[in-house]
Amino acid sequence: MKGFVYLLAILIILISLPGLAREGNKKAGDNHQNTVLSLIEGLQSNNTGLKTSSAYMLGELKVTEAIIPLMKMLRNCKCEEVRIATALALYKIGTPLSIHAVKQAGIFDESKRVSRMASNFYFDYLRNKKGKNEAPDSLANAE
Repeated sequence: MKGFVYLLAILIILISLPGLAREGNKKAGDNHQNTVLSLIEGLQSNNTGLKTSSAYMLGELKVTEAIIPLMKMLRNCKCEEVRIATALALYKIGTPLSIHAVKQAGIFDESKRVSRMASNFYFDYLRNKKGKNEAPDSLANAE
């Protein structure tokens, strides 16, 4: 009888483990979503360091929900450092839309520094994608 109770207790624990794992994953997912929302909110800050750090982390996490806010920041922010960090984040996210924004910054940004860095990110993307070490003629002529 004692062995039966022991076996029953082990069986109950084993059955409940998958439910606990799912609950833990749900909490982890909620934490991730809260982090993403906080980072996207950080893009709206007046603090340059917070904007730069938020953009960087969104790129590291490859948060596709942040592409549109990052594109707006790349286009509208006055600070070169923030625009460079934003271009890097968009490059790291790596979707066609984000890469297109980096390409456009390489061509049209008013700052030579930002334009050069965005072009470097775009060329690196092309090298990794195509395995070539040469820049496309369309952007090479834009500099």
